[in-house]
Amino acid sequence: MNAFARTSEALAVAPLLNCLLREAADPAGEPAAGRAVHQLRACGRLLRVRTGHRPSAPELWTGGTWQPLCHADLVDLAAHEMRAATGRPNTALTAEMTAGRTALEALLAARARTAPPDDPWLRSEQALVMGHPYHPAPKARSGGGPPDTWLRYAPEAHARFPLVLLGVREDAAADDGDTRALDALGQAPPGHRLLPVHPWQFGLTHRLPAVRAAFADGRLVRLGVTPWEARATSSVRTVHIRRTPERPDLFLKFSLEVQITNDVRRIRRHELRDVRRTDPLVVAAFRAMDGPAAWLGERGHRTVRGLEETFPVIVREGLDGHLLPGTTAVLAAALPEGFDGNPLDRLADPLPWWSAYLRSVVPPVLEAYARHGVAVECHLQNTLVAVDADGTPVQAVFRDTEGAKAIPDTPREIARQRLVYCLVVNNLIEIASVLAHRFPRSADALWPVARREFERYDKERGFPGAEALLTAPTVPAKANLLSRWIDADGTEPRYLPVPNPLVLTNPAASAS
Repeated sequence: MNAFARTSEALAVAPLLNCLLREAADPAGEPAAGRAVHQLRACGRLLRVRTGHRPSAPELWTGGTWQPLCHADLVDLAAHEMRAATGRPNTALTAEMTAGRTALEALLAARARTAPPDDPWLRSEQALVMGHPYHPAPKARSGGGPPDTWLRYAPEAHARFPLVLLGVREDAAADDGDTRALDALGQAPPGHRLLPVHPWQFGLTHRLPAVRAAFADGRLVRLGVTPWEARATSSVRTVHIRRTPERPDLFLKFSLEVQITNDVRRIRRHELRDVRRTDPLVVAAFRAMDGPAAWLGERGHRTVRGLEETFPVIVREGLDGHLLPGTTAVLAAALPEGFDGNPLDRLADPLPWWSAYLRSVVPPVLEAYARHGVAVECHLQNTLVAVDADGTPVQAVFRDTEGAKAIPDTPREIARQRLVYCLVVNNLIEIASVLAHRFPRSADALWPVARREFERYDKERGFPGAEALLTAPTVPAKANLLSRWIDADGTEPRYLPVPNPLVLTNPAASAS
């Protein structure tokens, strides 16, 4: 097994183990000698893992000895447990888990032969090699073809590429909101509007009968490609366009006929409508805040009548107009993964940094919800943190209107559940976990600091449900393995309760 294979094996094992331990197992005794034993609930088998920031080295009790499990063995064990728990098979997800391990090895090899970008923010966007730490197949690209067809578009491989340029006849163009930024990307022929398309999406769809018909009847014309390169970001289907003297920087979000984590990343018609209704509410909420937090607004979109879900493009504001002077943005999801320039590498004491992170991230999320009725999807991949010259967080920047929930459009309890999951479980627990791993002597002090930030906001501004949040024994976590196994809709995942870290075992610690 070569170095790429060994590393991809470990990176594929960790999130699948996380899923099994969170969703399907109970502790069987106290950890000892750096290992912990868990019992799978449905099949009753005993699984032992090495503890740490990420679980590793899984072993299965065979009745007389502990048998080491490779990733393929763990996939089989997960499939056996989920069949026993649900009474149904899912060969597609089993294949996806296996494919995710293959994709990881290809990504590592491509990453090793590609120079990383100079921009520290872009390095953080392209750092998510393992990906979602609680998903059974975070790096699978189902429907996208073999790796050699999509590595050129992979952010993990530092991808940058020209966009395909189409002209859409004016009577066939469907615009909503401010789309002037698209017209500045090139020159459309008379009677047409410019339509940039992700080249991966174009390769997957240009031979479809409906697309071929649009070219045949003149609704679409091929104009070539951009003379400049777009830069792949962590979501894969969203790219960044650098600023020029003629235009500011911006992001473009596309449809992509590829299953990534829980969804085929196609932008549906109703999502386009929802974005145009929700984004002004979120923009207004952040403008009203007395603080540096920012929201990357989604100004408008353009698509093709009859191909609304195939070639839509959403225009999202860039970073340049939102970051505080002298700061550098980093993707919060990259902080646990690690990258060259990670501000955590410079820490001597995690508590001041953690306090600054909390002060940047928590209040604007609570404020948007409590004062403006918007639940921001503030998970780690949607959260950027601007740090000063010392690497200290001074500002949070949030993005992606698709995941934002507006009340009363979304029932309040559903919005609250999603908010608590994204903020506490996906975001704060992950950042606290990596800090505890790096600074074990400070681990017990991390959550009292977090609790005080919630208490401070509630005292100063008031947060409905603050007492319930700070006293509830559990908080909701997405059950990604179960949700995918039973083919739950990506917008309606299953949740399960996990211990609430904001509830302190020693109440006196909150006042210390």
